[in-house]
Amino acid sequence: MTTGIQLDLSWVDYLMIIIYFGVVIGIGFTARRRVKTSMDFFLSGRSMPAWITGLAFVSANLGATEIIGMAANGAQLGITTLHYYLVGAVPAMVFLGLVMMPFYYGSKVRSVPEFMLRRFGKSPHIVNSIAFSVSNVLIAGINLYAMAIVIEAMLGWPEWVAIIVSAGFVLAYITLGGLSSAIYNEVMQFFVIIAGLVPLTIVGLHRVGGWGGLTKAVEQTSGVQHLSTWVGTGIGDVTNPIGANWLAIVLGLGFVLSFGYWTTNFTEVQRAFSAKNMSAARRTPLIAAFPKLFIPFIVVIPGMIAGAVLGNQLAGANNSGLDYNDAIPKLIQMYLPSGVLGVAVTGLLASFMAGMAANVSSFNTVFTYDIWQRYIRPKMPDSHYLHIGRMVTIIGVLVGIGTAFLAAQAQNIMTYMQTLFSFFNAPLFGVFILGLLWKRMTTPAALVGYLLGIIAPTIVWIAYLLNPDLFATATAETLYGAIISFGTVIVFGVLVSLVTKPKPEKELSGLVYGIGKIDIHGDAVATDTKWYRSPALLGTVALVLCVALYLPFL
Repeated sequence: MTTGIQLDLSWVDYLMIIIYFGVVIGIGFTARRRVKTSMDFFLSGRSMPAWITGLAFVSANLGATEIIGMAANGAQLGITTLHYYLVGAVPAMVFLGLVMMPFYYGSKVRSVPEFMLRRFGKSPHIVNSIAFSVSNVLIAGINLYAMAIVIEAMLGWPEWVAIIVSAGFVLAYITLGGLSSAIYNEVMQFFVIIAGLVPLTIVGLHRVGGWGGLTKAVEQTSGVQHLSTWVGTGIGDVTNPIGANWLAIVLGLGFVLSFGYWTTNFTEVQRAFSAKNMSAARRTPLIAAFPKLFIPFIVVIPGMIAGAVLGNQLAGANNSGLDYNDAIPKLIQMYLPSGVLGVAVTGLLASFMAGMAANVSSFNTVFTYDIWQRYIRPKMPDSHYLHIGRMVTIIGVLVGIGTAFLAAQAQNIMTYMQTLFSFFNAPLFGVFILGLLWKRMTTPAALVGYLLGIIAPTIVWIAYLLNPDLFATATAETLYGAIISFGTVIVFGVLVSLVTKPKPEKELSGLVYGIGKIDIHGDAVATDTKWYRSPALLGTVALVLCVALYLPFL
Protein backbone atom coordinates (compact mmCIF):
# COMPACT_ATOMS: atom_id res chain seq x y z
CA MET A 1 0.00 0.00 0.00
CA THR A 2 1.30 3.42 -0.91
CA THR A 3 2.03 6.05 1.67
CA GLY A 4 2.05 8.76 -0.99
CA ILE A 5 -1.65 9.62 -0.72
CA GLN A 6 -2.46 11.89 2.19
CA LEU A 7 -5.82 13.65 2.11
CA ASP A 8 -5.96 17.11 3.63
CA LEU A 9 -9.30 16.99 5.42
CA SER A 10 -10.85 20.03 7.08
CA TRP A 11 -13.13 20.03 10.10
CA VAL A 12 -16.13 20.13 7.73
CA ASP A 13 -14.98 16.91 6.08
CA TYR A 14 -14.49 15.21 9.44
CA LEU A 15 -17.91 16.37 10.60
CA MET A 16 -19.56 14.72 7.58
CA ILE A 17 -17.77 11.46 8.33
CA ILE A 18 -18.69 11.56 12.04
CA ILE A 19 -22.36 12.23 11.23
CA TYR A 20 -22.36 9.34 8.77
CA PHE A 21 -20.98 6.87 11.30
CA GLY A 22 -23.45 8.13 13.89
CA VAL A 23 -26.36 7.47 11.55
CA VAL A 24 -25.03 4.00 10.72
CA ILE A 25 -24.87 2.95 14.37
CA GLY A 26 -28.23 4.62 15.03
CA ILE A 27 -29.84 2.48 12.33
CA GLY A 28 -28.33 -0.58 14.01
CA PHE A 29 -29.94 0.29 17.36
CA THR A 30 -33.27 1.07 15.68
CA ALA A 31 -33.29 -2.21 13.74
CA ARG A 32 -32.48 -4.16 16.91
CA ARG A 33 -35.94 -3.38 18.29
CA ARG A 34 -37.50 -5.38 15.44
CA VAL A 35 -35.32 -8.45 15.94
CA LYS A 36 -37.42 -10.93 17.90
CA THR A 37 -36.64 -14.20 16.08
CA SER A 38 -33.82 -15.74 14.07
CA MET A 39 -35.85 -15.10 10.90
CA ASP A 40 -35.94 -11.40 11.79
CA PHE A 41 -32.17 -11.38 12.28
CA PHE A 42 -31.19 -13.39 9.20
CA LEU A 43 -33.93 -12.55 6.66
CA SER A 44 -35.67 -9.41 8.02
CA GLY A 45 -38.77 -11.49 8.70
CA ARG A 46 -39.36 -11.57 4.93
CA SER A 47 -41.11 -8.21 5.13
CA MET A 48 -39.16 -5.81 2.89
CA PRO A 49 -40.74 -3.95 -0.09
CA ALA A 50 -39.17 -4.36 -3.54
CA TRP A 51 -37.70 -0.86 -3.84
CA ILE A 52 -35.84 -1.30 -0.54
CA THR A 53 -34.50 -4.75 -1.42
CA GLY A 54 -33.67 -3.60 -4.97
CA LEU A 55 -31.50 -0.71 -3.79
CA ALA A 56 -29.93 -2.90 -1.10
CA PHE A 57 -29.22 -5.54 -3.76
CA VAL A 58 -27.17 -3.15 -5.90
CA SER A 59 -25.61 -1.45 -2.88
CA ALA A 60 -24.45 -4.77 -1.44
CA ASN A 61 -22.52 -5.28 -4.67
CA LEU A 62 -21.37 -1.66 -4.76
CA GLY A 63 -18.81 -2.30 -2.06
CA ALA A 64 -15.23 -1.19 -1.82
CA THR A 65 -14.23 -4.06 -4.12
CA GLU A 66 -16.51 -2.60 -6.77
CA ILE A 67 -15.44 1.02 -6.33
CA ILE A 68 -11.71 0.49 -5.82
CA GLY A 69 -11.51 -2.65 -7.98
CA MET A 70 -13.50 -1.48 -11.00
CA ALA A 71 -11.75 1.88 -10.96
CA ALA A 72 -8.47 -0.08 -10.95
CA ASN A 73 -9.76 -1.98 -13.98
CA GLY A 74 -10.72 1.31 -15.62
CA ALA A 75 -7.17 2.58 -15.17
CA GLN A 76 -5.61 -0.69 -16.33
CA LEU A 77 -8.08 -1.98 -18.94
CA GLY A 78 -9.94 1.16 -20.01
CA ILE A 79 -13.47 1.08 -21.42
CA THR A 80 -13.31 -2.72 -21.83
CA THR A 81 -14.27 -2.76 -18.13
CA LEU A 82 -17.84 -2.15 -19.39
CA HIS A 83 -17.96 -5.88 -20.07
CA TYR A 84 -18.18 -6.48 -16.33
CA TYR A 85 -21.48 -4.58 -16.28
CA LEU A 86 -23.18 -5.01 -19.66
CA VAL A 87 -22.24 -8.67 -20.22
CA GLY A 88 -21.06 -9.58 -16.75
CA ALA A 89 -23.95 -8.34 -14.60
CA VAL A 90 -27.26 -7.12 -16.03
CA PRO A 91 -28.25 -10.19 -18.13
CA ALA A 92 -27.62 -12.47 -15.13
CA MET A 93 -29.60 -10.16 -12.84
CA VAL A 94 -32.52 -10.37 -15.26
CA PHE A 95 -32.19 -14.17 -15.37
CA LEU A 96 -32.24 -14.29 -11.57
CA GLY A 97 -35.43 -12.26 -11.37
CA LEU A 98 -37.32 -14.00 -14.15
CA VAL A 99 -36.12 -17.59 -13.83
CA MET A 100 -34.33 -18.39 -10.57
CA MET A 101 -36.26 -16.44 -7.94
CA PRO A 102 -39.50 -18.38 -8.45
CA PHE A 103 -37.57 -21.54 -7.51
CA TYR A 104 -35.80 -19.96 -4.55
CA TYR A 105 -38.69 -18.00 -3.07
CA GLY A 106 -41.34 -20.55 -3.99
CA SER A 107 -39.48 -23.35 -2.20
CA LYS A 108 -39.33 -21.22 0.99
CA VAL A 109 -35.64 -22.00 1.53
CA ARG A 110 -33.69 -19.68 3.80
CA SER A 111 -30.44 -19.71 1.82
CA VAL A 112 -28.95 -20.82 -1.50
CA PRO A 113 -27.13 -23.77 0.13
CA GLU A 114 -30.48 -24.89 1.55
CA PHE A 115 -31.81 -25.07 -2.01
CA MET A 116 -28.84 -27.33 -2.76
CA LEU A 117 -30.00 -29.51 0.15
CA ARG A 118 -33.55 -29.71 -1.17
CA ARG A 119 -32.44 -30.61 -4.68
CA PHE A 120 -29.45 -32.89 -4.05
CA GLY A 121 -29.26 -33.92 -0.39
CA LYS A 122 -26.82 -33.62 2.49
CA SER A 123 -23.38 -34.31 1.03
CA PRO A 124 -23.43 -31.59 -1.69
CA HIS A 125 -25.14 -29.29 0.80
CA ILE A 126 -22.44 -29.45 3.47
CA VAL A 127 -19.67 -28.99 0.88
CA ASN A 128 -21.49 -25.98 -0.58
CA SER A 129 -22.09 -24.47 2.87
CA ILE A 130 -18.43 -24.78 3.83
CA ALA A 131 -17.20 -23.51 0.44
CA PHE A 132 -19.53 -20.51 0.63
CA SER A 133 -18.38 -19.69 4.15
CA VAL A 134 -14.71 -19.84 3.13
CA SER A 135 -15.21 -17.74 0.01
CA ASN A 136 -17.24 -15.18 1.90
CA VAL A 137 -14.64 -14.49 4.57
CA LEU A 138 -12.01 -14.22 1.83
CA ILE A 139 -14.12 -11.64 0.00
CA ALA A 140 -14.85 -9.87 3.29
CA GLY A 141 -11.09 -9.50 3.62
CA ILE A 142 -10.97 -7.81 0.21
CA ASN A 143 -13.54 -5.27 1.38
CA LEU A 144 -11.60 -4.67 4.59
CA TYR A 145 -8.36 -4.14 2.73
CA ALA A 146 -10.01 -1.75 0.28
CA MET A 147 -11.34 0.17 3.25
CA ALA A 148 -7.87 0.27 4.76
CA ILE A 149 -6.63 1.99 1.59
CA VAL A 150 -9.10 4.81 2.18
CA ILE A 151 -8.49 5.20 5.91
CA GLU A 152 -4.72 5.08 5.50
CA ALA A 153 -4.96 7.74 2.81
CA MET A 154 -7.31 9.82 4.91
CA LEU A 155 -5.60 9.66 8.31
CA GLY A 156 -2.21 8.16 7.60
CA TRP A 157 -2.93 5.29 10.00
CA PRO A 158 -0.95 2.04 9.64
CA GLU A 159 -2.73 -0.52 7.49
CA TRP A 160 -3.40 -2.96 10.34
CA VAL A 161 -4.99 -0.25 12.50
CA ALA A 162 -7.21 0.87 9.61
CA ILE A 163 -8.37 -2.73 9.02
CA ILE A 164 -9.26 -3.35 12.67
CA VAL A 165 -11.10 -0.04 13.15
CA SER A 166 -13.03 -0.56 9.91
CA ALA A 167 -14.12 -4.04 10.96
CA GLY A 168 -15.33 -2.72 14.31
CA PHE A 169 -18.02 -0.49 12.82
CA VAL A 170 -19.48 -3.23 10.62
CA LEU A 171 -19.43 -5.65 13.55
CA ALA A 172 -21.38 -3.18 15.66
CA TYR A 173 -24.35 -2.56 13.40
CA ILE A 174 -24.70 -6.10 12.02
CA THR A 175 -24.58 -7.63 15.51
CA LEU A 176 -27.21 -5.15 16.66
CA GLY A 177 -29.80 -5.34 13.90
CA GLY A 178 -28.92 -8.27 11.66
CA LEU A 179 -30.00 -8.18 8.01
CA SER A 180 -32.53 -5.37 8.53
CA SER A 181 -29.73 -3.15 9.80
CA ALA A 182 -27.59 -4.12 6.81
CA ILE A 183 -30.39 -3.48 4.30
CA TYR A 184 -31.48 -0.08 5.65
CA ASN A 185 -27.86 1.01 5.86
CA GLU A 186 -27.24 -0.24 2.32
CA VAL A 187 -30.10 1.91 0.99
CA MET A 188 -28.65 4.98 2.71
CA GLN A 189 -25.14 4.01 1.60
CA PHE A 190 -26.28 3.76 -2.03
CA PHE A 191 -27.16 7.46 -2.08
CA VAL A 192 -24.02 8.42 -0.15
CA ILE A 193 -21.85 6.53 -2.63
CA ILE A 194 -23.53 8.24 -5.58
CA ALA A 195 -23.15 11.65 -3.93
CA GLY A 196 -19.45 11.00 -3.41
CA LEU A 197 -18.57 9.68 -6.86
CA VAL A 198 -20.60 12.01 -9.11
CA PRO A 199 -18.61 15.15 -8.14
CA LEU A 200 -15.34 13.25 -8.60
CA THR A 201 -16.37 12.22 -12.11
CA ILE A 202 -17.52 15.70 -13.10
CA VAL A 203 -14.43 17.46 -11.73
CA GLY A 204 -12.12 14.82 -13.19
CA LEU A 205 -13.64 15.12 -16.67
CA HIS A 206 -13.44 18.91 -16.47
CA ARG A 207 -9.74 18.77 -15.55
CA VAL A 208 -8.85 16.56 -18.53
CA GLY A 209 -10.90 18.59 -21.02
CA GLY A 210 -14.11 16.58 -21.14
CA TRP A 211 -14.65 13.27 -22.91
CA GLY A 212 -12.63 14.44 -25.91
CA GLY A 213 -9.68 15.36 -23.73
CA LEU A 214 -9.90 12.03 -21.90
CA THR A 215 -9.90 10.01 -25.12
CA LYS A 216 -6.86 11.88 -26.41
CA ALA A 217 -5.00 11.37 -23.13
CA VAL A 218 -5.85 7.67 -23.06
CA GLU A 219 -4.70 7.20 -26.65
CA GLN A 220 -1.35 8.80 -25.80
CA THR A 221 -0.75 6.73 -22.68
CA SER A 222 -2.30 3.32 -23.18
CA GLY A 223 -3.44 2.83 -26.76
CA VAL A 224 -6.66 3.35 -28.66
CA GLN A 225 -8.00 -0.12 -27.83
CA HIS A 226 -8.61 1.05 -24.28
CA LEU A 227 -11.46 3.07 -25.80
CA SER A 228 -13.22 0.16 -27.49
CA THR A 229 -15.04 -2.79 -25.99
CA TRP A 230 -14.77 -5.44 -28.71
CA VAL A 231 -11.80 -4.33 -30.83
CA GLY A 232 -8.98 -6.87 -30.61
CA THR A 233 -11.14 -9.73 -29.36
CA GLY A 234 -10.98 -11.87 -32.50
CA ILE A 235 -10.06 -15.53 -32.15
CA GLY A 236 -6.35 -15.77 -32.97
CA ASP A 237 -5.95 -11.98 -32.86
CA VAL A 238 -6.24 -11.12 -29.16
CA THR A 239 -4.89 -7.60 -28.67
CA ASN A 240 -7.45 -6.18 -26.23
CA PRO A 241 -6.42 -5.20 -22.66
CA ILE A 242 -8.29 -8.15 -21.10
CA GLY A 243 -6.20 -10.58 -23.13
CA ALA A 244 -9.12 -12.84 -24.05
CA ASN A 245 -11.09 -13.38 -27.26
CA TRP A 246 -14.79 -12.65 -27.63
CA LEU A 247 -15.76 -16.27 -26.97
CA ALA A 248 -13.93 -16.30 -23.63
CA ILE A 249 -15.48 -12.95 -22.69
CA VAL A 250 -19.01 -14.09 -23.57
CA LEU A 251 -18.75 -17.59 -22.06
CA GLY A 252 -16.29 -16.97 -19.23
CA LEU A 253 -17.47 -13.57 -18.01
CA GLY A 254 -20.92 -13.14 -19.55
CA PHE A 255 -22.17 -16.64 -18.77
CA VAL A 256 -20.20 -18.65 -16.19
CA LEU A 257 -18.78 -15.98 -13.86
CA SER A 258 -21.72 -13.61 -14.23
CA PHE A 259 -24.54 -16.11 -13.86
CA GLY A 260 -22.58 -17.98 -11.20
CA TYR A 261 -22.21 -14.83 -9.12
CA TRP A 262 -25.59 -13.20 -9.55
CA THR A 263 -27.78 -16.32 -9.37
CA THR A 264 -26.02 -18.52 -6.78
CA ASN A 265 -24.11 -16.10 -4.54
CA PHE A 266 -26.20 -15.84 -1.38
CA THR A 267 -24.47 -12.56 -0.47
CA GLU A 268 -26.56 -10.95 -3.21
CA VAL A 269 -29.59 -13.22 -3.35
CA GLN A 270 -30.22 -12.84 0.39
CA ARG A 271 -31.66 -9.37 -0.25
CA ALA A 272 -34.32 -10.86 -2.53
CA PHE A 273 -35.01 -13.59 0.04
CA SER A 274 -35.99 -10.85 2.51
CA ALA A 275 -38.70 -9.45 0.19
CA LYS A 276 -42.29 -9.43 1.40
CA ASN A 277 -43.75 -11.62 -1.37
CA MET A 278 -42.94 -13.43 -4.63
CA SER A 279 -43.51 -10.35 -6.80
CA ALA A 280 -41.17 -8.23 -4.67
CA ALA A 281 -38.56 -11.00 -4.63
CA ARG A 282 -38.57 -11.28 -8.44
CA ARG A 283 -38.41 -7.52 -8.93
CA THR A 284 -35.51 -7.08 -6.51
CA PRO A 285 -32.67 -7.86 -8.98
CA LEU A 286 -34.60 -6.25 -11.84
CA ILE A 287 -34.92 -2.94 -9.99
CA ALA A 288 -31.23 -3.20 -9.10
CA ALA A 289 -30.31 -3.71 -12.77
CA PHE A 290 -31.20 -0.11 -13.71
CA PRO A 291 -28.73 1.70 -11.42
CA LYS A 292 -26.21 -1.05 -12.21
CA LEU A 293 -26.34 -0.02 -15.88
CA PHE A 294 -25.10 3.48 -15.06
CA ILE A 295 -22.60 2.75 -12.28
CA PRO A 296 -19.70 2.46 -14.81
CA PHE A 297 -19.99 6.18 -15.57
CA ILE A 298 -19.03 7.09 -11.99
CA VAL A 299 -16.58 4.24 -11.36
CA VAL A 300 -14.87 3.22 -14.60
CA ILE A 301 -14.51 6.73 -16.03
CA PRO A 302 -12.73 8.08 -12.91
CA GLY A 303 -10.41 5.07 -13.18
CA MET A 304 -9.69 5.95 -16.80
CA ILE A 305 -9.04 9.56 -15.82
CA ALA A 306 -6.55 8.38 -13.22
CA GLY A 307 -4.90 6.11 -15.78
CA ALA A 308 -4.65 8.92 -18.32
CA VAL A 309 -3.35 11.55 -15.90
CA LEU A 310 -0.96 9.36 -13.91
CA GLY A 311 0.17 7.15 -16.80
CA ASN A 312 2.55 4.38 -15.76
CA GLN A 313 2.75 5.61 -12.18
CA LEU A 314 -0.20 3.36 -11.28
CA ALA A 315 1.86 0.37 -12.42
CA GLY A 316 4.57 1.32 -9.93
CA ALA A 317 6.92 2.85 -12.52
CA ASN A 318 9.63 5.28 -11.39
CA ASN A 319 9.23 4.09 -7.79
CA SER A 320 5.92 5.93 -7.56
CA GLY A 321 4.69 3.65 -4.78
CA LEU A 322 1.27 3.60 -6.47
CA ASP A 323 -0.70 0.71 -7.92
CA TYR A 324 -4.01 0.46 -9.77
CA ASN A 325 -5.95 0.11 -6.51
CA ASP A 326 -4.91 3.69 -5.71
CA ALA A 327 -6.74 5.22 -8.70
CA ILE A 328 -9.77 6.56 -6.80
CA PRO A 329 -7.97 7.74 -3.61
CA LYS A 330 -5.31 9.48 -5.70
CA LEU A 331 -7.91 11.20 -7.85
CA ILE A 332 -9.76 12.39 -4.75
CA GLN A 333 -6.51 13.80 -3.40
CA MET A 334 -5.71 15.60 -6.65
CA TYR A 335 -9.05 17.13 -7.58
CA LEU A 336 -11.53 17.59 -4.73
CA PRO A 337 -11.63 20.66 -2.44
CA SER A 338 -12.60 20.73 1.22
CA GLY A 339 -16.28 19.95 1.78
CA VAL A 340 -16.62 17.98 -1.43
CA LEU A 341 -13.65 15.94 -0.23
CA GLY A 342 -15.62 14.89 2.85
CA VAL A 343 -18.54 13.74 0.68
CA ALA A 344 -16.24 11.62 -1.51
CA VAL A 345 -14.43 10.03 1.43
CA THR A 346 -17.76 9.30 3.13
CA GLY A 347 -18.92 7.67 -0.11
CA LEU A 348 -15.91 5.38 -0.09
CA LEU A 349 -16.50 4.55 3.57
CA ALA A 350 -20.12 3.75 2.68
CA SER A 351 -19.04 1.48 -0.15
CA PHE A 352 -16.88 -0.50 2.23
CA MET A 353 -19.63 -0.81 4.79
CA ALA A 354 -22.09 -2.03 2.16
CA GLY A 355 -19.82 -4.74 0.78
CA MET A 356 -18.50 -5.96 4.12
CA ALA A 357 -21.96 -6.00 5.70
CA ALA A 358 -23.31 -8.07 2.81
CA ASN A 359 -20.53 -10.62 3.29
CA VAL A 360 -21.01 -10.84 7.04
CA SER A 361 -24.83 -11.03 7.01
CA SER A 362 -24.84 -13.85 4.46
CA PHE A 363 -21.99 -15.69 6.21
CA ASN A 364 -23.76 -15.73 9.58
CA THR A 365 -27.00 -16.95 7.96
CA VAL A 366 -25.39 -19.86 6.12
CA PHE A 367 -23.23 -20.90 9.04
CA THR A 368 -26.11 -20.77 11.54
CA TYR A 369 -28.86 -22.35 9.45
CA ASP A 370 -26.95 -24.61 7.08
CA ILE A 371 -24.11 -25.82 9.30
CA TRP A 372 -24.90 -25.25 12.97
CA GLN A 373 -28.65 -25.95 12.98
CA ARG A 374 -28.53 -28.70 10.35
CA TYR A 375 -25.50 -30.71 11.51
CA ILE A 376 -24.23 -29.57 14.92
CA ARG A 377 -27.12 -28.52 17.19
CA PRO A 378 -30.48 -29.29 15.56
CA LYS A 379 -33.87 -28.84 17.22
CA MET A 380 -32.77 -26.12 19.62
CA PRO A 381 -35.00 -23.17 20.64
CA ASP A 382 -35.09 -20.31 18.15
CA SER A 383 -33.43 -18.02 20.68
CA HIS A 384 -30.39 -20.31 20.58
CA TYR A 385 -29.93 -19.73 16.84
CA LEU A 386 -30.40 -15.99 17.25
CA HIS A 387 -27.60 -16.00 19.84
CA ILE A 388 -25.37 -18.17 17.63
CA GLY A 389 -25.98 -15.79 14.71
CA ARG A 390 -24.64 -12.86 16.71
CA MET A 391 -21.63 -14.89 17.90
CA VAL A 392 -20.86 -16.07 14.36
CA THR A 393 -20.99 -12.46 13.18
CA ILE A 394 -18.11 -11.68 15.53
CA ILE A 395 -16.15 -14.71 14.33
CA GLY A 396 -16.75 -13.83 10.67
CA VAL A 397 -15.42 -10.30 11.14
CA LEU A 398 -12.34 -11.55 13.01
CA VAL A 399 -11.53 -14.05 10.26
CA GLY A 400 -12.15 -11.31 7.69
CA ILE A 401 -9.46 -9.23 9.38
CA GLY A 402 -7.01 -12.06 8.76
CA THR A 403 -7.97 -12.50 5.12
CA ALA A 404 -7.61 -8.74 4.55
CA PHE A 405 -3.86 -9.20 4.72
CA LEU A 406 -4.10 -11.81 1.94
CA ALA A 407 -5.95 -9.29 -0.23
CA ALA A 408 -3.19 -6.76 0.44
CA GLN A 409 -0.83 -8.90 -1.66
CA ALA A 410 -2.90 -8.43 -4.83
CA GLN A 411 -2.01 -5.61 -7.22
CA ASN A 412 -5.59 -5.51 -8.55
CA ILE A 413 -8.18 -6.62 -6.00
CA MET A 414 -10.87 -7.06 -8.66
CA THR A 415 -8.77 -9.66 -10.47
CA TYR A 416 -8.18 -11.40 -7.15
CA MET A 417 -11.91 -11.48 -6.47
CA GLN A 418 -12.70 -12.78 -9.96
CA THR A 419 -10.23 -15.61 -9.27
CA LEU A 420 -12.20 -16.54 -6.15
CA PHE A 421 -15.42 -16.49 -8.19
CA SER A 422 -13.89 -18.92 -10.70
CA PHE A 423 -13.07 -21.25 -7.79
CA PHE A 424 -16.40 -21.15 -5.96
CA ASN A 425 -19.25 -19.60 -7.99
CA ALA A 426 -18.55 -21.11 -11.41
CA PRO A 427 -18.84 -24.77 -10.29
CA LEU A 428 -21.92 -24.05 -8.17
CA PHE A 429 -23.68 -22.51 -11.16
CA GLY A 430 -22.82 -25.59 -13.23
CA VAL A 431 -24.38 -27.85 -10.60
CA PHE A 432 -27.48 -25.67 -10.28
CA ILE A 433 -28.18 -25.19 -13.96
CA LEU A 434 -27.78 -28.89 -14.72
CA GLY A 435 -29.89 -29.85 -11.72
CA LEU A 436 -32.66 -27.41 -12.63
CA LEU A 437 -32.87 -28.49 -16.26
CA TRP A 438 -32.26 -32.25 -15.94
CA LYS A 439 -34.25 -34.35 -13.50
CA ARG A 440 -31.85 -37.28 -14.05
CA MET A 441 -28.97 -35.52 -12.26
CA THR A 442 -28.14 -37.36 -9.04
CA THR A 443 -26.72 -36.52 -5.62
CA PRO A 444 -23.34 -38.25 -6.25
CA ALA A 445 -23.09 -36.40 -9.58
CA ALA A 446 -23.66 -33.05 -7.85
CA LEU A 447 -21.02 -33.82 -5.24
CA VAL A 448 -18.37 -35.10 -7.65
CA GLY A 449 -19.04 -32.38 -10.22
CA TYR A 450 -18.94 -29.64 -7.60
CA LEU A 451 -15.69 -30.81 -6.00
CA LEU A 452 -13.94 -31.32 -9.35
CA GLY A 453 -15.32 -27.96 -10.48
CA ILE A 454 -13.47 -26.33 -7.57
CA ILE A 455 -10.27 -28.31 -8.13
CA ALA A 456 -10.05 -27.68 -11.90
CA PRO A 457 -9.76 -23.84 -11.84
CA THR A 458 -7.44 -24.09 -8.84
CA ILE A 459 -5.06 -26.20 -10.93
CA VAL A 460 -5.33 -23.72 -13.82
CA TRP A 461 -4.53 -20.85 -11.46
CA ILE A 462 -1.49 -22.63 -9.98
CA ALA A 463 -0.26 -23.46 -13.48
CA TYR A 464 -0.58 -19.77 -14.41
CA LEU A 465 1.41 -18.72 -11.33
CA LEU A 466 4.16 -21.15 -12.31
CA ASN A 467 4.06 -20.13 -15.98
CA PRO A 468 2.50 -16.69 -16.61
CA ASP A 469 2.93 -17.17 -20.36
CA LEU A 470 -0.04 -19.56 -20.34
CA PHE A 471 -2.44 -16.59 -20.49
CA ALA A 472 -2.06 -13.04 -21.75
CA THR A 473 -3.26 -11.49 -18.47
CA ALA A 474 -4.38 -12.51 -14.99
CA THR A 475 -7.89 -11.42 -15.97
CA ALA A 476 -7.86 -13.81 -18.93
CA GLU A 477 -6.82 -16.63 -16.60
CA THR A 478 -9.95 -16.12 -14.49
CA LEU A 479 -12.19 -16.29 -17.58
CA TYR A 480 -10.65 -19.46 -18.94
CA GLY A 481 -10.51 -20.96 -15.44
CA ALA A 482 -14.25 -20.33 -15.02
CA ILE A 483 -15.04 -21.97 -18.39
CA ILE A 484 -12.94 -25.01 -17.47
CA SER A 485 -14.65 -25.23 -14.08
CA PHE A 486 -18.14 -25.08 -15.60
CA GLY A 487 -17.24 -27.60 -18.31
CA THR A 488 -15.82 -29.98 -15.71
CA VAL A 489 -19.06 -29.86 -13.72
CA ILE A 490 -21.21 -30.53 -16.77
CA VAL A 491 -19.09 -33.44 -18.06
CA PHE A 492 -18.74 -35.25 -14.75
CA GLY A 493 -22.27 -34.33 -13.68
CA VAL A 494 -23.66 -36.13 -16.74
CA LEU A 495 -21.28 -39.10 -16.56
CA VAL A 496 -21.83 -39.81 -12.87
CA SER A 497 -25.60 -39.30 -13.19
CA LEU A 498 -25.78 -41.97 -15.88
CA VAL A 499 -24.33 -44.61 -13.54
CA THR A 500 -26.08 -43.60 -10.31
CA LYS A 501 -29.69 -43.58 -9.14
CA PRO A 502 -31.70 -40.32 -9.37
CA LYS A 503 -34.20 -39.06 -6.81
CA PRO A 504 -37.84 -40.11 -7.27
CA GLU A 505 -39.69 -37.60 -9.40
CA LYS A 506 -42.17 -36.83 -6.61
CA GLU A 507 -39.29 -35.40 -4.52
CA LEU A 508 -38.34 -32.94 -7.26
CA SER A 509 -41.60 -30.99 -7.50
CA GLY A 510 -40.86 -27.29 -7.74
CA LEU A 511 -37.10 -27.94 -7.92
CA VAL A 512 -36.71 -28.98 -11.58
CA TYR A 513 -38.24 -27.48 -14.72
CA GLY A 514 -41.32 -29.34 -15.87
CA ILE A 515 -41.95 -31.09 -12.55
CA GLY A 516 -44.68 -29.55 -10.46
CA LYS A 517 -45.89 -25.98 -10.75
CA ILE A 518 -44.53 -22.76 -9.30
CA ASP A 519 -46.91 -19.87 -8.72
CA ILE A 520 -44.90 -16.95 -10.10
CA HIS A 521 -47.32 -14.49 -8.48
CA GLY A 522 -47.22 -16.25 -5.12
CA ASP A 523 -48.71 -14.16 -2.34
CA ALA A 524 -48.40 -10.85 -4.21
CA VAL A 525 -50.90 -8.23 -3.18
CA ALA A 526 -53.04 -6.42 -5.73
CA THR A 527 -50.75 -3.40 -6.00
CA ASP A 528 -47.83 -5.66 -6.97
CA THR A 529 -49.63 -6.97 -10.06
CA LYS A 530 -49.87 -3.63 -11.92
CA TRP A 531 -48.54 -3.76 -15.51
CA TYR A 532 -45.63 -1.42 -14.79
CA ARG A 533 -44.46 -3.78 -12.02
CA SER A 534 -44.29 -6.71 -14.41
CA PRO A 535 -40.95 -8.57 -14.03
CA ALA A 536 -41.01 -9.43 -17.74
CA LEU A 537 -41.35 -5.74 -18.68
CA LEU A 538 -38.62 -4.62 -16.27
CA GLY A 539 -36.29 -7.34 -17.51
CA THR A 540 -36.87 -6.53 -21.18
CA VAL A 541 -36.25 -2.80 -20.71
CA ALA A 542 -33.04 -3.53 -18.78
CA LEU A 543 -31.71 -5.77 -21.57
CA VAL A 544 -32.57 -3.21 -24.27
CA LEU A 545 -30.72 -0.50 -22.33
CA CYS A 546 -27.82 -2.89 -21.94
CA VAL A 547 -27.45 -3.20 -25.71
CA ALA A 548 -27.96 0.54 -26.24
CA LEU A 549 -25.16 1.44 -23.83
CA TYR A 550 -22.73 -0.83 -25.66
CA LEU A 551 -23.24 0.85 -29.05
CA PRO A 552 -21.18 4.05 -28.50
CA PHE A 553 -18.16 2.01 -27.37
CA LEU A 554 -18.00 -0.79 -29.94
